[in-house]
Amino acid sequence: MCTDDSASSTTPAAAAAARPRRASAPGPFVVGLVGPAGAGKSTVAAAFARTGARVLNGDTLGHEVTDTDPDVRAALAAEYGADVYRADGTLDRRRVAARVFADPAALARLNQLVHPRILARMRAAVAQAERDGFTGVLLIDAALLLDWGFERECDAIVAVLAPEERLVERLVATRGWSAAEARQRLSAARRADSFRALADVTVMNDGSAEQAADAALRAVADLRAARAGAA
Repeated sequence: MCTDDSASSTTPAAAAAARPRRASAPGPFVVGLVGPAGAGKSTVAAAFARTGARVLNGDTLGHEVTDTDPDVRAALAAEYGADVYRADGTLDRRRVAARVFADPAALARLNQLVHPRILARMRAAVAQAERDGFTGVLLIDAALLLDWGFERECDAIVAVLAPEERLVERLVATRGWSAAEARQRLSAARRADSFRALADVTVMNDGSAEQAADAALRAVADLRAARAGAA
């Protein structure tokens, strides 16, 4: 496990241009947590929660959108059939995933329907923290945060990475995917170099999960201190 300052190989001006962040302001220190599936972001997020951070999970927000938003429910039922919602009212996500993974047009329709609503919830949470006078860390764990350009609304971005074989092992163990399916999903996702280029700090989770979490906590503390010193 190690951390590295992703800006170390660039000039400050170039780093700022490559990694735009929100203007310094009173209120929460907003951290975007990114990285590939299986990297260990959930473990890192749990460590932040134990320190008193407010944690938003993009998957949870997405589930809220698909399960509770009446317009989204109506649109998905129209496209996939009313039985795409189970008796308990939750979406059959495996059924939808199987369709969109093979149908780019269906994926685009799903994203256009769901993603703006997830972003609205993320922005509402930041605004609520500001109204509450919360000045701690507000961590946003969202796989597509960089694709949405939401790094511009964060104070810092932390990327959690791991060697591909470790990612595959974890995905097979935790999600029930075959190794081939895990590799196929990873090959279609953002690459490690892209995460490094857009993050303020990178944590390599190639040891214990606890070590990675501790490294992320220290890195964010350093970033907060640097921001406070520059204010």
